[in-house]
Amino acid sequence: MAIALWLPRISRSTTRRFLKPSSSLTLFSVSHSHNYIVTSNRSPIPRLFTVPNQSHGREWVSVSEVRLGYVSHISTAGKSDENRSRDAQVADVSWIDLYLPRQIHPYVRLARLDKPIGTWLLAWPCMWSISLAANPGHLPDIKMMTLFGCGALLLRGAGCTINDLLDRDIDTMVERTKLRPVASGIITPFQGICFLGFQLLLGLGILLQLNNYSRILGASSLLLVFSYPLMKRLTFWPQAYLGLTFNWGALLGWAAVKGNIDPAIVLPLYASGVFWTLVYDTIYAHQDKEDDVRVGIKSTALRFGDLTKQWNMGFGAACISSLALSGYNAEIGWPFYASLVAASGQLAWQISTVDLSSRDDCNKKFVSNKWFGAIIFSGIVLARISS
Repeated sequence: MAIALWLPRISRSTTRRFLKPSSSLTLFSVSHSHNYIVTSNRSPIPRLFTVPNQSHGREWVSVSEVRLGYVSHISTAGKSDENRSRDAQVADVSWIDLYLPRQIHPYVRLARLDKPIGTWLLAWPCMWSISLAANPGHLPDIKMMTLFGCGALLLRGAGCTINDLLDRDIDTMVERTKLRPVASGIITPFQGICFLGFQLLLGLGILLQLNNYSRILGASSLLLVFSYPLMKRLTFWPQAYLGLTFNWGALLGWAAVKGNIDPAIVLPLYASGVFWTLVYDTIYAHQDKEDDVRVGIKSTALRFGDLTKQWNMGFGAACISSLALSGYNAEIGWPFYASLVAASGQLAWQISTVDLSSRDDCNKKFVSNKWFGAIIFSGIVLARISS
């Protein structure tokens, strides 16, 4: 691929070490002042390790011909074990490292293909809308769902690329984001812009498959996509702006099938998605609240503080109510309302049980929202085919 030509060359100079096998974490010294930490999902780790030249800050590590990911080159001179552990940056192994060519890894990570939850959250409102637009007794338009699924993948990747380009200076100061490809210097801003153009070009190819009304409506969403990363600098409500951006498919899906918009159906559906986004992205924002305060970034997590769960309960109730109104106006059957009961339970579970002081639990609850979207989608489909 042409993109691969932009990547910096990796030194071929290596140092080999023989170590005892370890089940998940191995610490091994390559000099008197530097250590590497490598994680592996395989157990045990093979004995032969190949370590890149120490002159590079972050490199790819090959363990018995298996690419594990990039790690940080960390100075440990004069530091305690606790400080070394805290400073070490570890890249988890994923399918990208195991199955894709090494040259495209940074671009795949820039598009967040290793973290599909964002694509799910972007795609579900599209699928809800397409399913609501289906004729009674019929399944949703499979072609439209396929196009919108691919579009969600590309638009999410483009949005992440825009976000990383605009936030590259901030990302270097936030623990969770400092190893992102642009922030870490693996990809230059120019390379990121070229990759963004490539993604938008593919997205244009999908948009041109839709009717003229949908083309204009879809293109208008780019204003939201490009401006969203700036909102965290301006307001404590960037999650609301993300909701407006991420749920545009609730409008576009119906328009792609019907050739117009029925405000009584799609506007409540769109509003439900915005309230849903406020729930899950506020939980997500709690992962970075300490870093956000230090850097000067705003979020609903900081705005709500200890009242986050109460606010999220309100947003959750508004989400379910808006979905019910949309379904009622669409004259949809009882399976949809049964799904709302199940979805309400899922939403109440994540809001009430999330530990907002735990990054791991916040991420777990955030990722669980793919099931909320799936429950609503299943209810709409069952209601339509049973009509």
